[in-house]
Amino acid sequence: MKIKNNIFSLDSTDLNILEALQEDARQTYTTIGKHLGIAHSTVYDRIRRMEHYGIIKKYTTLIDTEKIGAKNIMAIMAVITDPKESEKVAEKLCKSPQVLEVYTSLSEELQIMAKVVAESQESLHEFIAQTVAPLPGVLRIRTSIVTKKFKETQPLIINEPKKLTLTKEKHNKKANKHERRG
Repeated sequence: MKIKNNIFSLDSTDLNILEALQEDARQTYTTIGKHLGIAHSTVYDRIRRMEHYGIIKKYTTLIDTEKIGAKNIMAIMAVITDPKESEKVAEKLCKSPQVLEVYTSLSEELQIMAKVVAESQESLHEFIAQTVAPLPGVLRIRTSIVTKKFKETQPLIINEPKKLTLTKEKHNKKANKHERRG
């Protein structure tokens, strides 16, 4: 990773390390290093640097909730908003523990797409009726309940010769948000 003109550039080694971590974040630095043909100390240094600059946000565990008996309702919610209020609506949705993911989409109209989880249909209905619908700027809500999950994963980095970049200014904004929370 290089920093030039306030832009972080990831090289192919950084990208390969990130791909290895996405496949299995519990791998040792030595295992990753052997797989990539580099020293474990290089892997360690690069991971620590990417953590420091917020490129690696956190490590997590994907759990198959069905295998542990959790009976949750998963839904995809499309929230049509007044364009002037969409950012505020999206930010408020992000604060709800029932909302797992939030995206915006510019198609025929401005939409916020959210992946929502609830304990039951009743609790899903309550969340939508009492939390989402009253938000200023919400015009319409379309909800689709997920009936069968075929695949659930995090996107892998496509390791192409191109370099990924992140401006230092964006990193500093993210770092400041984390400091204010802590």
